[in-house]
Parts: sequence; C-alpha cells; structure tokens
Amino acid sequence: MSNGLFEITSEPISIEGIVEKVVHPHAGAINTFIGTVRELTKGKRTLYLAYEAYEPMAVKKLAQIGDEIKKKWPEARVAITHRIGHLDISDIAVVIAVSTPHRADSYEASRYAIERIKEIVPIWKKEHWEDGETWVGDQLEQTRYPEGRPKLEE
Repeated sequence: MSNGLFEITSEPISIEGIVEKVVHPHAGAINTFIGTVRELTKGKRTLYLAYEAYEPMAVKKLAQIGDEIKKKWPEARVAITHRIGHLDISDIAVVIAVSTPHRADSYEASRYAIERIKEIVPIWKKEHWEDGETWVGDQLEQTRYPEGRPKLEE
C-alpha cells in the first residue's frame, strides 16, 4: 500500500527507487537509512523476522512523519518504505531517504523519522529464534529504555 512517498510493501525494497523520490536540484545531501535484519539480538540467534502492519494506518502515520519533518526542516524531502512479511537475515526491513540542502539537517531528519516510526506506526515484529519466537515490543522497550523512551525535541 502506498501514497507515493510512503509505502508498506511485502516485496524487496529498492534503495535506488526510494532515493529517486527525494532527489532535487536544491539537495546538497541525501541521507539514506537502511534497517536490516540482524542475526544476533542479545545473544540469541535470529532465524528470521515476520513483520505485520495495519497498512492503511501505517501509510497514514508514515505520511504524518513526513509532514512533521517538513515542519522542522521546511526544505526537506522524505520518502519511507517499510517491508512486511517474512524477512531473512540481511534483508532490508525499512528505507528512509531524506534530502536537504545541508547534511546536518538530513542526518537529523532521518534519525527523527526512524524514532517516530517506532513510536507511532502500527507495524509489529515477531522474532523467530532457534529456540522459539516472540513479538518484540514492550519487553524490549523496557530493556532498552528502563525509564521510558526519550522524547524527541519539539
């Protein structure tokens, strides 16, 4: 499901295709964040991940993140694609491309986008290990951020 710049797909993601969406003559920097499936998480060997999403709302929330970025960095262009379904080790799960006139803004906007995805986009991840499986979410969040996820600057 897509609205052009923001997409949920079950197909492999084309990095070049996402970057092409944000290229323009005033861009001095294009930052591309690529999230991939890693083999080890906290000492456990991952076999694969399974992502699910409520697609209409996920696309709407990705577009909201794009709007938020435009408010903070008015000259930014952003495109985000997240993959769902079965993903093997090293598969690309998410690509965020942000172009801005200057590199610092591009880095900051990209970081902002991935953090907001984790906060507001209805995408769920199930890790499948050698010895079982679990949905990733509250338990991981409590481990990573025992005092709560840091708030992004307004």
